[in-house]
Amino acid sequence: MPATLALDPAGRAGGGQPRASAADGGDGDDHLLDDPQQWASFGRPLNKPRPDLGGNDPSPPLWESQFLIEGMHCAACSFTVEAALSGLPGVERVHVDAARQRVRMRWRPADTRPSLWLDAVRSAGYGLVPATSSRQAALQRRESRLALWRWLVAGLCMMQVMMYAYPAYTAQPGELAPDSAQLLRWASWVLSLPVLFFSSGPFLRGALRDLRSGRMGMDLPVALGIAITFGVSSVATFDPGGPLGQEVYFDSLTMFVFFLLSGRLLEARLRERSAGALDTLLNRMPETALRLRPDGDGGFERVPVGRLATGDVLQVLPGERFVADGLLLEGATTVSEALLSGESRPLARKAGERVLAGAHNLSSPVRMKVQALGEDTRFAGIVALMESASHGKPRLLRLADRVARPFLLVVLAAAALSAMLWWPAGHGQALMVAVSVLIVTCPCALSLAVPAAMLSSAGSLARGGLLVRELPALETLAGIDTVVFDKTGTLTRDPPRLVRIYCREGMRPREALARAATIAAASLHPAARGLAAAWREAAQPDDNRWRLQQATEQGGQGVQATLCDGANGGQRIQHMRLGSAAWCGAAALDVSAIQVHLSDEWGWAASFVLNEDLRPDAAQTVKSLKAHGLQVHLLSGDRPEAARELAQRVGIDAVQGACTPEDKLRYLQALQAQGRRVLMVGDGLNDGPVLARADVSLAFGPQAAPLAQARADFIALGGELGVIERAWLQSRATLRVVRQNLAWAAGYNALCIPIALAGWMPAWVAGLGMALSSLVVVANAARLSRRSLLRATA
Repeated sequence: MPATLALDPAGRAGGGQPRASAADGGDGDDHLLDDPQQWASFGRPLNKPRPDLGGNDPSPPLWESQFLIEGMHCAACSFTVEAALSGLPGVERVHVDAARQRVRMRWRPADTRPSLWLDAVRSAGYGLVPATSSRQAALQRRESRLALWRWLVAGLCMMQVMMYAYPAYTAQPGELAPDSAQLLRWASWVLSLPVLFFSSGPFLRGALRDLRSGRMGMDLPVALGIAITFGVSSVATFDPGGPLGQEVYFDSLTMFVFFLLSGRLLEARLRERSAGALDTLLNRMPETALRLRPDGDGGFERVPVGRLATGDVLQVLPGERFVADGLLLEGATTVSEALLSGESRPLARKAGERVLAGAHNLSSPVRMKVQALGEDTRFAGIVALMESASHGKPRLLRLADRVARPFLLVVLAAAALSAMLWWPAGHGQALMVAVSVLIVTCPCALSLAVPAAMLSSAGSLARGGLLVRELPALETLAGIDTVVFDKTGTLTRDPPRLVRIYCREGMRPREALARAATIAAASLHPAARGLAAAWREAAQPDDNRWRLQQATEQGGQGVQATLCDGANGGQRIQHMRLGSAAWCGAAALDVSAIQVHLSDEWGWAASFVLNEDLRPDAAQTVKSLKAHGLQVHLLSGDRPEAARELAQRVGIDAVQGACTPEDKLRYLQALQAQGRRVLMVGDGLNDGPVLARADVSLAFGPQAAPLAQARADFIALGGELGVIERAWLQSRATLRVVRQNLAWAAGYNALCIPIALAGWMPAWVAGLGMALSSLVVVANAARLSRRSLLRATA
């Protein structure tokens, strides 16, 4: 039973960087990662102990951590790593992202510790490194340099071996003396040794690792081909008159190792551009910041981000990124919030305005006060959403995973059969035909076909301000035929503008707005945000003497609240409602605009009229979706007259107003009962149930309610409705590329296997074909980041 570990009383670990990893060597160093103070640098707590329970919280602490995987070269490696970690006590869930070479784990600190994971993965032949941006960059540089050296050694040896093989190919009978021919064989054998033991190292170690663990990976066919080719050629070199004959294949050996390494190098570069696009977007946070010295001398000191606290004053220079959410104290500048909002244009920010972690300071030095750090920032929320996208496996990816491993057994069986068929014609030739079959049929391209395309698309959409929460949603989105919009805050700008106030006798408009704004602060509904914004514009927030004691929101109806009068020492209490006319017992106004009503113990108190402005691209987006053959519907909790008037302005024919959350859900279920596949687009609290029930859903806008974001498959960070059409086109392009990749992988094997079985394919040609097949798959997936592909899909 592993030693029991516990979190600190706060339920979270402190900052700092881990000081060791599997790559650092030594089991003793691994135990440094067992220190709870290190965990926050490569993970986050999923539930925190509640102080109000006094240590009697029945839910044990649960953490989620990420590690980079060393020595991982193909999709089949993910099976080995998952199996090594899944069986450990305290590990609840393991997901390996083959394309990004990462593992995400959910674990209980009471039952396990990180050093056990490193030991288990090291025993399986891999290494783990905490997934921080600096460590990832260092690991990539180290592996890139080593891969380049292996490629150079293989290339140089290949060229020299080809020079030695050339006389044997061109000499006429009797022109090449036996001693000279034997000398050339010996020279080729010596030059093949670095290729075998250095350049081929990843393939041989991977095969041995899989055999020791009782599994079968993609490296096994390649390693068998290399070993058989070198063995046959070595026997022919040492014993030319032996049973395997005198033919040597050192030129084929060095050539196909060189081609395989060339393919891996190019594949890695393309993967950095496509599947690695998520890492490029997310690894943006600096590791240090300029903080005002605590001695008050006005100077700044550069400190690690882990040492910052809320309330600190930071100076952010032009070209730097903000490391925290906060308020500008001094200076004015322009910032880029491309990842945070999808807005590519620079935005002006001045003293008194809020800035966000991850935004880029473009023009002037500014001072800011830290309000949120680490996992509490909006940037951290976006990172968590982006990284969670790789958890789910699309149907096509699950199919490819199921096919790839049994296919390896077919490969080995085909190689053995080819050797048996060719054995009477010559033992050496039979073994070399088996080598060609082993190499040319290795299903690397099949395993890469789906994840490369899906992750490339997710990165492309993120650059445009749309986050993919679940990769399977891309596959579902491509098949939708109906789009259902919410109205307020989705098709209209957020928040709406207050234009008129009606009050009962004795209630002044300013007083009514003060009370309504106090209640509205407890809601994320667009109308509530409009009232709060109107109060901020009309008066200083401190002018409001009303304080909110308790509030309960009823989805689709409004907010019931208890207010106390601060001017009377909190002795005067009022129970009020803010929401629809029926909820507040008020008469509906005869207006097409949004109306919100306020009531208290004496009945109706005030009514507020807010104007909605259509988003500039609302009509064009609806027109484009209909042009693609999609049905468009509008559901709204607003009055039917207002819903119909707006639907007419944007070109939507199917509309239903006065919808409660239950009404929206029934409407959606009726569409699905007709066989429609529905995309739901909404942003409000009352959209949560229908977002969860839709075939695929999109939470629109940066102000979308957290519940709506939690239920949605996609989250649009900006305010452009055109992202819906782009996402649909991207999903269709993604499935088309996936099908192309799968068809290529299947067609390549169907064509090459008979050629290899017929003995018409030398080993070096088989190696070239295997490398090119994987390269074609990744290069095809990389096209998903180009806008021209979307235009072609349209």
